[in-house]
Amino acid sequence: MNESATPSCWVLTDGAAGNRRQALALAEALTPSIREIVVELRPPWSWVAPRLLPGSRLALGGRDDALLPPWPTLAIGCGRVAAWATRQLRRWSGGRTLAVQLLDPRIDPRHWDLVVAPKHDELSGDNVLTSLGSLNPIDGIWLGDARAGFAAFAELPSPRLGVLIGGDMHGRPVDAATTAAFLDAAKSRHARDGGSLLVVTSRRTPAAQLPMIHAAFAGLPGFVWTSSADGPNPYPGVLGWSDRLAVTPDSVNMLSEACATGRPVHTLVSGPLPAKLERFHAELRATRRLHDMDAVTPDMQEPLRETVAIAEKVRAHLGLGT
Repeated sequence: MNESATPSCWVLTDGAAGNRRQALALAEALTPSIREIVVELRPPWSWVAPRLLPGSRLALGGRDDALLPPWPTLAIGCGRVAAWATRQLRRWSGGRTLAVQLLDPRIDPRHWDLVVAPKHDELSGDNVLTSLGSLNPIDGIWLGDARAGFAAFAELPSPRLGVLIGGDMHGRPVDAATTAAFLDAAKSRHARDGGSLLVVTSRRTPAAQLPMIHAAFAGLPGFVWTSSADGPNPYPGVLGWSDRLAVTPDSVNMLSEACATGRPVHTLVSGPLPAKLERFHAELRATRRLHDMDAVTPDMQEPLRETVAIAEKVRAHLGLGT
């Protein structure tokens, strides 16, 4: 490839926020020339993706006009449906498009030019790069922009405890008792430290638990955000302004992003975690980035920021210009 050329990049996902965030973060670290595409597959192709079945163009249900030449230099996908698309683009382009897949595709990595997977996926190979957590755009500049975008949070009493609440994970619903235990632990942390609470839920938080979350923090300084009815999503501002973060244990993305702030991150594990998630927690604890809810910690810790380093490894592996 001509090193003076700017690589063009297609970012392919199923539209899920977590997948978009990871794929876009890597793409933006590599090139400004980005086109984002949401891929929708019809059954039975959606059932077996990223494995292939005959009639691949039919899989897109006639909505394949976004996946036609001219082919990009690079295709970055995140998630199982995107893995089908990045694999196909590599084939359809005759190898002219370099295919990078984020997360374990659950089949042999040789079907892509490069796979980037977190360490807890336990995936290895000559074309596999490993991160500790999920990729994201959070760095000092991002956090500064987040604070500027939610400048009113500066008026909230310090220290500010950011409370990030996830929910169901991969078919495993979170029960109300588990959520209640986490809420009680976060309130106890606030009672100990003082200041204010910046509480935000996710799309995965069960709707039936939202009234309980509002009730848990009623009358305490700060705010609770559970939907657009509460105003614009303040998640970036919570990351930017929090002096300390309490995060439910269910989300690799939320834990990675909290750890990227450089502020101490706490969680409460009330029961067994899936094996991969348990390994991720262990890695964060081993690097002193994740703590029990009542742990005494420094005010700052080493931030988990891997995207730029992974992007440089992608460049080197694929021979992309700077």
